[in-house]
Parts: sequence; structure tokens; C-alpha cells
Amino acid sequence: MKRALLTMALAATPALAAPIAITGATAHTARGEEVIRNATIIIDNGRITAIGAGLAVPAGATVIDAKGQPVTPGIVAVPSDLGLTEVGGVRETNDGSARTSSYSAALDMAAAINPGSLHFAIYRMAGVTRAAAVPDSGNAVFGGQGAVLSLAANGPTVTRPRAFQYVELGEAGARLAGGSRPAAYAQLIDLLDAAKRLAANPAASVGGDDSGSLVKRRDVEALLPVLSGAQSLMVHVERAADILEVLKLKARYPAIRPVLVGAREAWLVAAQIARAGVPVITHSLYDLPDDFEGLAASRNNAGHLQAAGVTVVLGPLGGVGGTTPVNLPGYAGNAVGQGTVPGGKGLTKGQALASITANPARVLGLADTGTLEVGKRADIVLWDGDPLELMSTPVAVWIDGAPQPMTSRQTLLAQRYKALGRTDLPLQYPR
Repeated sequence: MKRALLTMALAATPALAAPIAITGATAHTARGEEVIRNATIIIDNGRITAIGAGLAVPAGATVIDAKGQPVTPGIVAVPSDLGLTEVGGVRETNDGSARTSSYSAALDMAAAINPGSLHFAIYRMAGVTRAAAVPDSGNAVFGGQGAVLSLAANGPTVTRPRAFQYVELGEAGARLAGGSRPAAYAQLIDLLDAAKRLAANPAASVGGDDSGSLVKRRDVEALLPVLSGAQSLMVHVERAADILEVLKLKARYPAIRPVLVGAREAWLVAAQIARAGVPVITHSLYDLPDDFEGLAASRNNAGHLQAAGVTVVLGPLGGVGGTTPVNLPGYAGNAVGQGTVPGGKGLTKGQALASITANPARVLGLADTGTLEVGKRADIVLWDGDPLELMSTPVAVWIDGAPQPMTSRQTLLAQRYKALGRTDLPLQYPR
């Protein structure tokens, strides 16, 4: 009943027409361990204009009574294939991997994002408000340029095209480059050095665009923002030795901003990662040596990295729990639980919440979202219970201060069929 009444109240709220006041909330701000009880959050013109206990509600504001339930920043899912892949097993619906393309780094994922994808509504109902659409590498170590997305039902969907570059190293990169890690690194350095020459001399000859060119000029041009630091470089590596090789890139290209993805063995070199100031996107449930580059996988990985001072992001990276961002709160909860295991190294609740909100926002350069504080975008989720518990679900979601529909194709189908009489059911149903 509470969900139904709140849904009706939100449906009657004109987006951005008047201030919104969420009252009586338990606000988990994702700023350290800060929790504001009996909080009032004022939203106006898409931004949080005030937050605190017992604040006065502005005249004319639409009031939403949270009844003591938790409120958090919206979840930021990175990496994801949102808008790029509709059905994983159907190649025609997959635009994230150009398996036979002549181009690699030049590929721009923003051109393929489908805002009509059914996954937007599913993830939004789970509290995801922003996401990074990340390519897969096709036939080279570089996969292309990813995009930052808003999941708002009223758009715009792509809020930052060409936000970062993606590269595949380790075992997968070795396969793509010809069968060995040296081949993968040679391909990586070849293009980055070509971009360095082009940056120094725009008239330099750095490759062609014909099918026979080993280096494509468009790929080289696409790497100029990486060398200048305007784009981050997401690098998928797992093995500790591979991680150290990635860290060496900062000495060769001083402005480069690597982000480690996967990084199962990162805890072994946590101190070096912290000194380099490189963020890590990993998974809280990695613990099996299911390949040679992850022999030292540990569920203590995130905890050790956090303790060393590394910015930790928990992402939907496959394995246990799959790749759906819907499971991100559960992954964060598991990271908290790991700290209660004898000998375990986990995250605090504040750190775990930040790992799926504030930290991914920071890694993507979204300075105006990820936390509940004055001036930030009003990407807010109201939950029916502890957001890090598996049984909790969002009751309401706001993106840029606009209340979002809490329906998806699945909920609409359920509503359509659950009240039908036996004689009204489709023919394939037993009667």
C-alpha cells in the first residue's frame, strides 16, 4: 500500500515545476559514514538545495514522507553494456564489440546507444540513475570510446559521449593481439606513441585509413584525449604483474589516467596502486582461481585496496551474480559482510555505499552527482529497507529531481495477466 500511495503521489508531481521535499528520511549521504536521521531533502530545479534534520519545507513544495526509510544517492553502474546490448546471445542486438572492424580506438559507442532498450527501465527500478556504456574489444586491444548515460525516462540518454577509452590486456588482450602479452603491450604502446607524435606535430604521418594500414590515423587521433588526460583509460587486467605494467604507463605518458578493471590480484600490489593514484573497478565476490591470471583472487581484495587508500568501485563484472547492475547493492553488502568473517577484510557500510555511488561518479568525472549534498544533482533513491540487503528494493527514484516511473515491461506484463480469469488466458496456458 505504501508503494502504491507513493507512486500515485509521484505521478501527480510535475517534474521540476515546484520544489520537492523528502521528509522523515534516513539519509545515507555516501560521504564517509554520515547518516542524517529524520532528514529533510529539498530538491529544486533538479538540484539538492538543502539537506538536514528538521529543515523547514518551502511553501508550495510537494512533500514526500519517507517514514524513516533509507534514502541514498542514485547508483552509478560501471562498467555496463546498457544501450549497447539487448540480448546477450543475439549478435544482431550487440553493438559493443566490433569483431572484424578495421577500427578500434576510434569506435564511438555513443552512436549506437538505444534509449528504447528495455533494460533502462529495469535498472532504473533497481536504483541505477547513471551508467557507463563500455565497449568490448573486437579484434584489437582497444575497444573504443565509452559513453556516460542518464537513465532518466525523459532523457537525454547520452550525457557525455567519448568519456573514456577502453583497452583489453592480460589473457584476453594477448589473444586479441596475436597470442601473447608482449604482442598486446606492443599494440598498446604502438598506438599511444603514434598519438604522442601526432600531438607534438599534427602534420605527422602516423598511419592511414586504408585496409592495409597496421595503424589507422583515426584510431591514433582518438587517443589524443587519453594522452592529454581529458579521457581516462579503462584497462582490463587481472594479474598483479599486469597491473604493475599498467602503472608504468604513467611514467611514459605523464598525463594519462588509467582505471583498472577486474584486478582480481590487485590486493597483492595495493600499495603501488595507491601511490599511483589509480582507481580500481572490481567485484566483491571474486574468490576462485578460475583462470591463470586470477590465481590469487580473494574476497578481501576490495577491503585491502580500501585500506591502502585506493578508490574502490564495485562493478557488475560477471562471475557470481552476472553482469546486471541490478545486483550492485548486493555486491556492496557482501563487501560489508566480508569484514565480519574471521580474518576477513571488508568495507564499512559507508565505504560500500560509496563504492556504487560516489566513487564511480568520481571515476567518470561526474563531480555533481554521487552524494547527497547541497548543489549536487538530485539523483536520489528511496528504499523500503537497508539498501545493502538483498531483500530491499527502491520505492521511488528521482533523476535530476524528476520522479521516475517505477514500471518496466515485466511489471506491465504482470499487471496485465495476473487478474485474468482462466478463460481469458492465452491458449498455451492450461485451463
